[in-house]
Amino acid sequence: MNGLSLFKRASRAFDDYPTLAKLIVVCTVSGGGYVAYADANSTSGAHAIAPVPEIRKKKVVVVGTGWAGTSFLKKLNNPSYDVQVISPRNYFAFTPLLPSVTCGTVEARSIVEPIRSIVRKKGVNVSYCEAECFKIDADNKKVYCRPNPDSSMNGKEEFAVDYDYLVIAMGARPNTFNTPGVEEHCNFLKEVEDAQRIRRSVIDSFEKASLPTLSDEERKRILHFVVVGGGPTGVEFAAELHDFVNDDLVKLYPAAKDFVQITLLEAADHILNMFDKRITDFAEKKFHRDGIDVKLGSMVVKVSDKEISTKVRGNGGEINAIPYGMVVWSTGIGTHPVIRNFMQQIGQTNRRALATDEWLRVEGCNSIYALGDCATINQRKVMEDIAAIFKKADKDNSGTLTVKEFQEVIDDICERYPQVELHLKSKKMRDIADLLKMAKGDVAKEAIELNIEEFKKALSEVDSQMKNLPATAQVAAQQGTYLANCFNRMEEAEKNPEGPIRFREEGRHRFRPFRYKHFGQFAPLGGEQTAAQLPW
Repeated sequence: MNGLSLFKRASRAFDDYPTLAKLIVVCTVSGGGYVAYADANSTSGAHAIAPVPEIRKKKVVVVGTGWAGTSFLKKLNNPSYDVQVISPRNYFAFTPLLPSVTCGTVEARSIVEPIRSIVRKKGVNVSYCEAECFKIDADNKKVYCRPNPDSSMNGKEEFAVDYDYLVIAMGARPNTFNTPGVEEHCNFLKEVEDAQRIRRSVIDSFEKASLPTLSDEERKRILHFVVVGGGPTGVEFAAELHDFVNDDLVKLYPAAKDFVQITLLEAADHILNMFDKRITDFAEKKFHRDGIDVKLGSMVVKVSDKEISTKVRGNGGEINAIPYGMVVWSTGIGTHPVIRNFMQQIGQTNRRALATDEWLRVEGCNSIYALGDCATINQRKVMEDIAAIFKKADKDNSGTLTVKEFQEVIDDICERYPQVELHLKSKKMRDIADLLKMAKGDVAKEAIELNIEEFKKALSEVDSQMKNLPATAQVAAQQGTYLANCFNRMEEAEKNPEGPIRFREEGRHRFRPFRYKHFGQFAPLGGEQTAAQLPW
């Protein structure tokens, strides 16, 4: 009876107090269980609870899964974004090892990582779509895509994706310089599939050359491997191919040993032009000892199915025809058609890549960011803002600028215009006072006082230090990490800006500008030797 009495009292309590409608009471009496609950309308009466409005997440669309896009995805950890990744390639590839894949030194599966595996354990809502972006509509904030031909019945199921923020990281394509025959007859080395195709072509060349019906002249042509481009990729592939032929293939095809030839064509005066001249000379001598024929000053003008035509500088414009069996084209990067069309849409014509500001925002598009090989940072010149800088530093509005006044803003100036700091280092100046003293003449540093014209003179050579960043994986990866950190702190930076002073406006920039830190560069030369240039 005691248990029944408790049940009755609980039921009466629910009737008297309907706000307890969500409460469930379980009473166990002598091994039995009673469940008491009320079914009152919780939204009625003075104690009704208002529904919590759902916060809409900002949608971030990332186009591309290369170094820049993948670095961005790996570092993005703010759960307030809904991320959509669009790329025809559902994996990330460690591209510096592609030359090794061409010769089997490294297996293709060892240099790839599925994008779905990368984002699976993240706290951010990330979805992936295997498709190709063929149009960007900045006005309506949409990207138009089509599936890969292999993943659809007819490849025509086009669709549009809306975005709040767009991150363009689709890289670049090989630059053929519109040379006739390159697209039809040359191999490129940008993707894993390219490396696997080259590997099959090398083996096929040796198999063809082993047929008994061929003449020695035809064998020599088939086993002539030509590499166009003396940059790191071309040099590394030539070195890898040399090792592959001499260490492995000559054992399997002993009769072909005397017919193999590797030629490296470079239009400039030296290979590895981005390295120190001592390294360049060493690489050229190493290739000469190994029997790799390096032809400098040779510009390719045409490629046919069996010959590659070159024009040698300083030879009166004479065209030389070189028989070949396989050509690998590695002469730099060009612009994707979708990027070129987008550049025309936003008024960035006659450029090789999308121009962004120092925060990686596409110029003229506040909600679109571009990074990696498809973009280039358009560093603002000091002389464009010289009047605004002078006015901001001249706090007493005296019309002149003292060393003390300038030193108060020098940190912001160097952060906003890194060429100032580079100029000081190149001139071996200890501080900004030395730079101002050069414009003023023989005056004690503490007594230096410059007007606007003298200030312009002091900074007149600063902008000459500006250089574009190289199109390397190292740059793209750092840009992806930087942009992800900006997205992670977007709301916080709106309230508490951490960037330099806005010289033309009030306040500060939300973030510090992107700064590239160079960690060195490598180019394997075959065997156990590598060209390496490290920062001091």
